[in-house]
Amino acid sequence: MRGLFDAWSRFYDVPVLQSLTYRPVQTAVVEALRAYGAPQALLDVGCGTGMLARRLARELPGARVTGCDLSRGMLSRAAMHAAAMHADTLAWVQGDALRLPFGDQCFDTIVCTAALHWFPDQCAALREFRRVLRPGGRVALALVSPPLAAIGTIAWLMARAVGQPFHWPTAAGMRRLVAAADLRLESQRHLRLVPPGPLLPPVVTVAIRPCRMGPP
Repeated sequence: MRGLFDAWSRFYDVPVLQSLTYRPVQTAVVEALRAYGAPQALLDVGCGTGMLARRLARELPGARVTGCDLSRGMLSRAAMHAAAMHADTLAWVQGDALRLPFGDQCFDTIVCTAALHWFPDQCAALREFRRVLRPGGRVALALVSPPLAAIGTIAWLMARAVGQPFHWPTAAGMRRLVAAADLRLESQRHLRLVPPGPLLPPVVTVAIRPCRMGPP
């Protein structure tokens, strides 16, 4: 999987691909975060070449943004692009979403766009997100969520046949994953984009780590 994304990093920033596939979803995530106020310590899990992380650093004043990705190729391109910004609020860390290399309660905000479907254990990843979130912190998740579970199953079978399985949960499936990780759902927004069209709509899910008395 790491090798796949090291290779993909060479083409990830193609403008047409970014404008049609990634940028509209990232815009929806930025808008969702603005609705809850400016974050201070933000983690972008599966940051790729850092396009969203750089945008967050520009558009959310005062936010310290850390991009985390499994792929060294993606991170090297992210660092190269960020160098031109001369931003001291950006950092890049290689790490596995299922074993994030951060201590407990380090961040008040986590974003994860177009990445969760690649994680082999999505519930374990969300539990890691909860661990590194401060109480009251939010996570914004954006990925394709087909309207029918059968569509996600067919996509998974096709991806497994070529050796790179992924799973797209439905919006209801995302709500179940959030609840299983002891996060509280705040909102879900379906995006109408062409492509990918009505069979593969991106969905932005925002959840919060509840504040509780006693130990975390």
